[in-house]
Amino acid sequence: MFALSWDDIDLERRIIKINKTVYAKDKVESGRWYLGTTKTSGSSRKIYICDTLYYVLLNFKKLQTEYKKEYGKMYKQYTLKEVKNKYGRLVEYKIIESNCKSNKIEMVFIRNNGTYAGTDIIKYPFKIIHKELGIACRFYDLRGSFATISLRNGCEIKDIAKILGHKRIETTRNYYITSTKEDTIKVSKVVEEKINIKIVDKF
Repeated sequence: MFALSWDDIDLERRIIKINKTVYAKDKVESGRWYLGTTKTSGSSRKIYICDTLYYVLLNFKKLQTEYKKEYGKMYKQYTLKEVKNKYGRLVEYKIIESNCKSNKIEMVFIRNNGTYAGTDIIKYPFKIIHKELGIACRFYDLRGSFATISLRNGCEIKDIAKILGHKRIETTRNYYITSTKEDTIKVSKVVEEKINIKIVDKF
């Protein structure tokens, strides 16, 4: 998610392209965030944007445009620097703060002044979620919530797996689908509805 740039989001066709991942390396003056390929070839995928997400992204992009005007020259900008191995093969890109127009990249999830903080941008919000609200969860757990809610509401598990970037549906079923108290109660009620409850009345 935090590897997304605005080039990955086609608001007109309502498609998000997932084709890279972001990770941090040793902190250096020019930046510590890198973009690389997804974990597997199956992880590269397209996600269709629902109406709610469409308007969130549309308004968020407008807000960023307003911040650019507000901060002017103080607004942070970034470019990508190619990183190659000893054989000359491109292995990753380094995100560098720069006003250079070549290889310019506009990341989606940034601070108001344009600062790109990678996955660090959620540290403070989740600190509040953990300590002040007392909710024990990780940002990554939202994938499991998405999978479980989708499955419980009639979506096919193979379609859910595709959106999550899983090549095998077993990965989705075994590690992302959770069983809640409400689910177990529902199972009991389904059985109750299928048998003739009037049989009990005869005793």
